[in-house]
Amino acid sequence: MHFQPSLPRLPIPKLEDTINRYLTAQKPLLNDEEYRNTARFAREFEKGVGKNLHRDLLEHDRLNKHTSYISGPWYDMYLSAREPIVLNYNPFIALNPDPKPGYNSQIVRATNLVVSALKFLNSLKNDYLRPDIYYVNPKWSQSKMFKNFIRLLPPSVSWYGAYLVNAYPLDMSQYKSLFNSSRIPNLNKDTLFTSEFARHLLVMRNGHFYVFEVLDPFGNILHPSEIQAHLTQIIHDADRLPEFGLSYLTTEDRNTWATIRQLLVQNGNEESLKRIDSAVFCLCLDGTSPQNEIELSHFMLHGYGFNRWFDKSFSLIITRDGTAGINFEHSWGDGVAVLRFINEVYRDSTQHPALVPESSPALFVTSCDKLEFNLGRTVTSAISAARMKFDEKKKNLSFRTFRFQKFGRKFVVSQKMSPDAVFQLASQMSAYRLYGQLVPSYEACSTAAFKHGRTETIRPTSLYTKKCTDAFIEKRGQHSIEELRNMIDACSKYHRRLQLEATLGQGFDRHLFALKYLVQCRGANMPDIYTDPAYKKINHIIISTSTLNSPAINYGGFGPVVPNGFGLGYNVFDTWIGCSITSYLDENLKEFLQCLERSLNDIFDVLEGRALT
Repeated sequence: MHFQPSLPRLPIPKLEDTINRYLTAQKPLLNDEEYRNTARFAREFEKGVGKNLHRDLLEHDRLNKHTSYISGPWYDMYLSAREPIVLNYNPFIALNPDPKPGYNSQIVRATNLVVSALKFLNSLKNDYLRPDIYYVNPKWSQSKMFKNFIRLLPPSVSWYGAYLVNAYPLDMSQYKSLFNSSRIPNLNKDTLFTSEFARHLLVMRNGHFYVFEVLDPFGNILHPSEIQAHLTQIIHDADRLPEFGLSYLTTEDRNTWATIRQLLVQNGNEESLKRIDSAVFCLCLDGTSPQNEIELSHFMLHGYGFNRWFDKSFSLIITRDGTAGINFEHSWGDGVAVLRFINEVYRDSTQHPALVPESSPALFVTSCDKLEFNLGRTVTSAISAARMKFDEKKKNLSFRTFRFQKFGRKFVVSQKMSPDAVFQLASQMSAYRLYGQLVPSYEACSTAAFKHGRTETIRPTSLYTKKCTDAFIEKRGQHSIEELRNMIDACSKYHRRLQLEATLGQGFDRHLFALKYLVQCRGANMPDIYTDPAYKKINHIIISTSTLNSPAINYGGFGPVVPNGFGLGYNVFDTWIGCSITSYLDENLKEFLQCLERSLNDIFDVLEGRALT
């Protein structure tokens, strides 16, 4: 937290700039008449009620300098959502295997990851976790002179010292919710709960719940052989499924789950629920192994429902063959904190394992506490109903993984273009091939460079991608290779500009969202800009994308955000491109992947100087 007091505040863009960016993003999605109407609504908003709302937002921001203008509304948006969080909000990240094959057995891998996670927790609690810093020049990250200089600066000015050498500290306020935290269902709006004192781990096996202390009162970590013994004991004890899997309730819509949770409390289960909520984190020991990447994706995103507690801030999932992954609840934070945690835990567990394959579990350990629940007929009926709904929803979800081997990051960089922009262009071209038109798209971008920053939206659909898509598909063969290459380059430059604007808090989505939130809080009439069908359309995200790049990560994924959309998690590696894609429309998904391969091949041919066939 050394830099936290001096972090810059998330800027509120000028209203005029927001409206201009909004209209620019709408242009490729609308016909001329639709665009004229949308432009009229937007300009009326800019000169009328929007002007007053913007002034009020600035004043509210001025009076709340401890946070950002988007933080409160963003929490409210997540916590007020009533849809089930599984499939709709919780993403997953699948870790790479331990490079040493012998360390990938379930109990060895689980023990090593738990110990490394607890080391990370201790470094966080004791205030010696290194701050997150983005280094424009990576050499400074290894400089002792820089570290000593920064250490001497008081927190009130430390950010400015880092800025002098082009190093940008990132917001770390979300880390406080990484451990010992849960989302608690309530009617109409959930709450986030964090325990400061709990020292126990929650372990799930075959739908049963076990807890045992993994830290002593001084923060010392339980000996690895004792953790190993506890996990072995749990696997032997939980040899069959319970008649009613309580955790199915966390797959329900939030109001239903809130009502049933109150019944559980009334039935005498409050203490057991508290132990689940306050646990350091949830370790899920699955009894089956995925046979391929598609099965692994299903395991990590939703599993079978009975062996997950989706409300926990994060769950560490270990399959029977030792494959590991993280499923995390999204309201408390974004990918930045989770990615840092995964990177450090993976590195520590593989380079400094607490347990070797030949290790024997401790012979004498106290038994774990198995949590028992008094359910009652109403609760058991609710569990059965939740299970039926969950099984139906996950049955309809299709997953596909995709690898494109012809080029990757190095090739695109050698062409002096952006790898991210090239992949996003290919996605736009694929959507056009599938639907005959461009569709609303979303790329997440972190604003963690600012105090209490969350995310901003990059809108990959642009007039540049529209022109390029038209040339590659509708006017195929009518442009020279040089013209097509120049169009790809123009898309790349514009996408880089959008990325930079979003990173600096200069997108339009969060600003318009905050102004709309003000209207909703006041119960006022919604301005025409928000009731315009074009506003609804641009926020009906057909292609929702997110990318995470790390040596610890195999890949990640999430569910589509609309029933007819795609959830696209991707990585542009050095020599290839990989992604996992979800959809509730399997035929559309297959066709989209065929279109994506064709689009990437077209781009590759042009960048290699070959004519399109």
